[in-house]
Amino acid sequence: MNAKTSAQDTVILPPAMLGMLGGGQLGRFFVIAAHEMGYKVTVLDPDSNSPAGKIADAHICAAFDDQAALLKLANTCAAITTEFENVPAESLSLLADIKPVRPSAYSVAIAQHRVSEKNFLKQAGLPVAPFVVINQAEDLPADGDAMYPAILKVARFGYDGKGQARVSNQQEALAAFNAFEHEECVLEKMLKLDYEVSVVLARDAQGNVASFPTSENSHLNGILDVSIAPARGSDAISHQAQKLASMVAEKLDYTGVLGVEFFVCDGELLVNEMAPRPHNSGHYTIDACITNQFEQQVRVLTGLPLGSAKQHSSAVMVNLLGDIWPSADEAPAWLAALAQSQLKMHLYGKQAARAGRKMGHYTVLSANRDEAIKLAMQVRAELNIGT
Repeated sequence: MNAKTSAQDTVILPPAMLGMLGGGQLGRFFVIAAHEMGYKVTVLDPDSNSPAGKIADAHICAAFDDQAALLKLANTCAAITTEFENVPAESLSLLADIKPVRPSAYSVAIAQHRVSEKNFLKQAGLPVAPFVVINQAEDLPADGDAMYPAILKVARFGYDGKGQARVSNQQEALAAFNAFEHEECVLEKMLKLDYEVSVVLARDAQGNVASFPTSENSHLNGILDVSIAPARGSDAISHQAQKLASMVAEKLDYTGVLGVEFFVCDGELLVNEMAPRPHNSGHYTIDACITNQFEQQVRVLTGLPLGSAKQHSSAVMVNLLGDIWPSADEAPAWLAALAQSQLKMHLYGKQAARAGRKMGHYTVLSANRDEAIKLAMQVRAELNIGT
């Protein structure tokens, strides 16, 4: 057994320093979870005001491909993880030569590139919607092709609806491809959806899996709006979603927390995409589960046993975007939310609100799912979300 393998098999105990690539809200929740478990955290992020960096024990303010900064992170941390999939896979590889890195550069590289992701899922025998890889204009299907209507998505750096365009024919697809400056894209057939669900799970280095209950998701302008957990719909769909998500993790030989999104079409599940990190639709776990997704991330990174993913309350999570801030000097009508005894508020500490930016979320808890939905939607309306 070489030194690298031995290091990866070692359990890391508090008060060790852990490394986080990325300083956004997912990193912030990781820092909170790590601190609660007695660990310290160093965040590497180029934003001096990053939400995670502001509460971490140390903040290396540098680019994600800054080799000196990466070496500093590796030399001062016992193990390293990431909060987003667009960190350069090369940076993860460099770090992995020195310290344990979870998830692996291989997993992140597949998830951060839509073509690699779609091909991986298809080759793994997982159900996916019809798609075509677009490298040049000639790859676009002709009018009348069964692929239309479709969504054209850039292969890299697209998230929350960015780098995407709905197209109904070849002319619209060509216009979108030109707007994307001929970057490699995936053209995905638009399907009539029953609804959308996702599964967040944790998988450790020994292959043990703890799956959180399936959540039902709705989006607004391409950004997650509301998550309901457990999902409505049939138990069969929810159980199958968890089974398929576990298959994705197994095929990837994944170690870490993974989010897998699904379309439900005519009662059948199709894998939409995966995220090699905690997921927005898993935020309900902070308040509604014995172990939340961020504590699981800490546990997997440090080699601790996985915690229970059991849900103790029905939950509805609603995203709070910068759209609802009246102005830079005026906050939303928080009293409408904070007056509710069953509501948990989470604001991310971001400096400036702007349209489409995730500024926080709230979760309504109840023993009754319908009651949680009713109250969550009532507060959503009072905060003018989606109006």
